[in-house]
Amino acid sequence: MRRVLLTILVLLILILAWQRTGLAAIAWKKVAHDIEDVMQHSLNAYRQGDIEKAKGLVNDAYFDLFEKEGMERAILSNISGRRAAMLEDEFSNIKKMMTNQMPVAQVERAIGELVVMLREDAARLDGTEQNPFEIFLSSFLILIREGFEAILIIGAIIAYLIKSGNGHKVGTIYSSSVLAVLASLVTAIALQIVFRVSSASQEVLEGITMLLATVVLFSVSHWMVGKAGTKAWQRYIEDKVQDSLSSGSTLALGAAAFLAVYREGAETVLFYQALLSNTGSATGMIWLGFALGCVALVAVFLLVRYGSLKIPMKPFFLGTSLLLYYLAFVFAGDGVKELQEAGFVGVTPVPGVPAIDLLGIYPTWQTLFPQIILLAMAIGGVMYQRRNDRSFSARE
Repeated sequence: MRRVLLTILVLLILILAWQRTGLAAIAWKKVAHDIEDVMQHSLNAYRQGDIEKAKGLVNDAYFDLFEKEGMERAILSNISGRRAAMLEDEFSNIKKMMTNQMPVAQVERAIGELVVMLREDAARLDGTEQNPFEIFLSSFLILIREGFEAILIIGAIIAYLIKSGNGHKVGTIYSSSVLAVLASLVTAIALQIVFRVSSASQEVLEGITMLLATVVLFSVSHWMVGKAGTKAWQRYIEDKVQDSLSSGSTLALGAAAFLAVYREGAETVLFYQALLSNTGSATGMIWLGFALGCVALVAVFLLVRYGSLKIPMKPFFLGTSLLLYYLAFVFAGDGVKELQEAGFVGVTPVPGVPAIDLLGIYPTWQTLFPQIILLAMAIGGVMYQRRNDRSFSARE
């Protein structure tokens, strides 16, 4: 286990070292000015009645400048996630206003407000050198935020395998995790150097990965609930039957680990790229934050991995299942949101529904619909399992 964790750590360091090579400090005021320029061209196209061209230029400003130049990630890392989300919403709102053919003056006012926000943030990012502690904290929190969910999933699955008498299959999870880190590195290189794909395509890739993870995590969660609730499975556990997991089940668990790590890997690299490009000579604090973030994630992993072994069998299975279901629920909302940002999925607002990032809840029908389906399936699955348990007890 230590060897695998060390391998993952070394690979992450190599990824970040590769990203650091040749990076120059970005003048964020220039990026903001370039975005303003494109948005002005978009407004002119809208005035002339060319709505599709106008919306296309808004996409160019968002994907090719705000995202691809790293301004979004820099704002998220150095200002706040809430501020980055507000700017995302402003871009989306302007496109929606154009689609709905709102008055030119109203669209112009919205673009003006967006430009003011971008100028303010650019001034903050281009300002005096950050406090070293702030740089350290940004680096530390990036890794914790991006890696926490993946570590929880891996730790819970490994603890599950050991607790169910299938410890010899833990290697599959470690191998899947290392493979995911390698895949993240290859993806990062491919997206930024080889293919030169647009940021919109990158959003689509992230969204599809999240939705795949949703399907796998939900299926694993449902399967665990089923095993926790049957007396037959309890007897398997008590007898320590080593081959109680089928090859298909092991594959599903490995896929869950792979998708959890892969989903976070390339994104983590991009966040650190933005942070490294805007901190001048204070890179030592970034590496310190990264190192301590790795230590914190290892601590979380060990806590889940060993602490859960002391939990009674049925509560452990139910708790693990709820954790994986929660993450599937969040990924469903976040995955659709990524596709919305790429323009791949439409946006239909739902009045009165608040945005809750912690739960992956966003006020659109497109993001809420798969979550409603997951909720209904979870309730149906629990009811079905209870009926089966009663039938099993009656036969005994």
